[in-house]
Amino acid sequence: MRRRTFDALMVFAGLALTAVLLVAGGLLAWGHSFVSSEVRSQLAAQKIVFPPAASGAVKALPKADAAAMRVYAGQEMTTGAQAQAYADHFIAVHLGEIGGGLTYSQLSAKAMADPKNAALADQVATVFKGTTLRGMLLNAYGFWKMGQIAIAAFAGAALLLILSLFGLWHLRRVPETAEVLPRVAHAAKVQTA
Repeated sequence: MRRRTFDALMVFAGLALTAVLLVAGGLLAWGHSFVSSEVRSQLAAQKIVFPPAASGAVKALPKADAAAMRVYAGQEMTTGAQAQAYADHFIAVHLGEIGGGLTYSQLSAKAMADPKNAALADQVATVFKGTTLRGMLLNAYGFWKMGQIAIAAFAGAALLLILSLFGLWHLRRVPETAEVLPRVAHAAKVQTA
């Protein structure tokens, strides 16, 4: 195969991938805008406000969790990052305390084995509600995070465009008769002679 043919194929493939990534980036950017708007409106409708940094609720948390909560202290939850912080550093800590380290599934199994234990039934109901809220917040975080993939698609498109332009530049400098792997082609000719 001639070097110019190979280079032309690579340039064409690079430009085609650039176009695909630009289209994907555009769709992902639109998706990010839509998802961010939806996450914001759904979270704002819940009117969840982070406790103040000096509050007992934050001070009672383990050090790493308290630090994560202080970043958003006093703010209304409106972003996926805030939802993730609240779910993982506030709700999860309280769920662990309420359930004594047991999950909803484990507590539920205990409650089914002891159906007359009203305190355990209340504990199961509380952990169920907390686990459900935590899951919903993490779901909001996941969709918010997915929307940010558009940036990677645009970066990939930019890189491929630059590489393709270098390929075009290189294509113009390669002699018409150059081979892709001249040594291999020469060795094959020598062996057949």
